Amino acid sequence: MASTTKRWFTDEFKREAVALWETSGRMQTEVAAELGIMSTMLRRWQRKLQEGGSPPASPAAKPSVSTMASPADQASEIARLRRELDRARMKRDILKKAVGIFAEMPR
Repeated sequence: MASTTKRWFTDEFKREAVALWETSGRMQTEVAAELGIMSTMLRRWQRKLQEGGSPPASPAAKPSVSTMASPADQASEIARLRRELDRARMKRDILKKAVGIFAEMPR
């Protein structure tokens, strides 16, 4: 039998997940799957936020500090992530070529 561990999410994550769902126009199940959570959790967090309270607190949750990055910071982060993605794609392509080369070698 596989053991499962209980995952804890910060209040900030819960608020952002609900906001993503509400503003994206996508189905609840799609957003939940993308975030790696159950769709019922997303619904529960939304209900809790609508009641005026915060989402159920996690025992290990830190106090949330809202830090909105400036557009310049976001642009530099996007550029960094694109460079990282390009490097990962290049490594993947090299490995694909290597597999092709070794697969053709006579045994």
